[in-house]
Amino acid sequence: MNQNNHVTQTLLKPGMWIGGQHRETSDGGQQQHYDPSTGQLLVTTPLAGKREVDEAVQAARAAFPAWQKMPAPERRQLLLNIADRIEAEADNFAAIGALDAGTPLMVGAALSAAVPADWFRYYAGWVDKIEGVVPASYNCSTFNYVRRVPFGVVAIITAYNAPMAFIAMKVAPALAAGNTVVIKPSELAPFSVLRFAELCKEIGIPDGVVNVIPGGIEAGHAIVSHSGVDRISFTGGDRTAKAIMASAAQNLTPVSFELGGKSAALIFDDANLEQAIGLSIQGSIGLLSGQACIAGARILAQRGVYEKVVDGLEGMANALPVGVASNANTVIGPIINEHHFQRILGVIKQEQNTGSSRLICGGKRVGGDLEGGYFIAPTVFADVLPSSSIAQNEIFGPVITVTPFDTEEEAIALANNSVYGLAGYVHTESLGRAHRVAQSIEAGLVTVNTPYPVTANIPFGGFKQSGFGREGGQDGILEMTHTQSILMGI
Repeated sequence: MNQNNHVTQTLLKPGMWIGGQHRETSDGGQQQHYDPSTGQLLVTTPLAGKREVDEAVQAARAAFPAWQKMPAPERRQLLLNIADRIEAEADNFAAIGALDAGTPLMVGAALSAAVPADWFRYYAGWVDKIEGVVPASYNCSTFNYVRRVPFGVVAIITAYNAPMAFIAMKVAPALAAGNTVVIKPSELAPFSVLRFAELCKEIGIPDGVVNVIPGGIEAGHAIVSHSGVDRISFTGGDRTAKAIMASAAQNLTPVSFELGGKSAALIFDDANLEQAIGLSIQGSIGLLSGQACIAGARILAQRGVYEKVVDGLEGMANALPVGVASNANTVIGPIINEHHFQRILGVIKQEQNTGSSRLICGGKRVGGDLEGGYFIAPTVFADVLPSSSIAQNEIFGPVITVTPFDTEEEAIALANNSVYGLAGYVHTESLGRAHRVAQSIEAGLVTVNTPYPVTANIPFGGFKQSGFGREGGQDGILEMTHTQSILMGI
């Protein structure tokens, strides 16, 4: 039996996880799951409906009082046990991710195991450090104190591109703070998250603390409008976020959003070009085949080095190994499914039809042995107009645009010419310029001459239509608590 068949039969377990039990029947219909690398049908999975959502919320509500009151050392140890177990199953999670979301093993080993383990360990350390304050009293008749308390049931809705990373970024602080969770992973990639829930039970997490309900629009609407949900944390697109916000408003349920991006990478003429070009490729089409919200897909290069940057990007893009996700050498894997594959090809064709830019490389489906999968050749467009659709809209695929600039002021203006504000990447050898530009970019994350390491101690989130709220660091756990003020008459 080959590795794919082994993973399909033993680890891709369709269904839901509610109240500590695996369930294979539902009211929400079914969906077929195809291997993104081959286009072949793997399994048919049930989708949660309104009934399953309600049962999951009720299970989480029932589990909340005991989980909240569990002594901190016990809850901390359980989170550490989760981290250890994820790390021990790194190969399994990477193998699931290859079939689940088309994540290349090279990236999956980090995003499916190493990163989640690190985040659970980090937030395990916060369990006994969520402290309140004792404000000064205005008079001597009361003693006042403020404590931070969990919300209760947190609905967690994630995207398909990095399921286990999103779980770590949201579930780890939620559980550390004493909340219980109902997770709706993308119906396109539910299997890593289902294995995570099963793992939680195996290491001793009480039934109902972690629930997983893969589903589509029906399940999504049911969970965000449910009166039993106390907090919503969503990663995905801005259109969906607006719909969630409208539904959540009916119960005034607080929300936090980590949304899309169209992040700019600014390459100045004093940059280390080899490093800058390499990091720009790594942080765009080399990151989950461009299917990443933080992808620096908009390259801005100073005119004095512009053609060198374009040539360097072309050379590196053409050299990237494209292949099936289960191949250990693959860097560029497949797009998640046929729908998104065709959408990206449509964006490329539309830009070619405008005639305003140069297609430097790629722009087509990869054929040969990979023709059955959803592979798009790494694509570079040069001389792209800043106002064009391809420069303004998130593509979520292996496509980058290159635009020239002359001055530092122009580079900043171009970088900020976006409705998004998730990330920015600066490449320069000037310390003064590095600080000036980084502080001028309207984004929640800016790096200088380095990639973003997705470390648990750094707050991450966006400006503008890239969302609000933060994941990571102290900010991440504060998002999962609210304050209660208590006044004692003396």
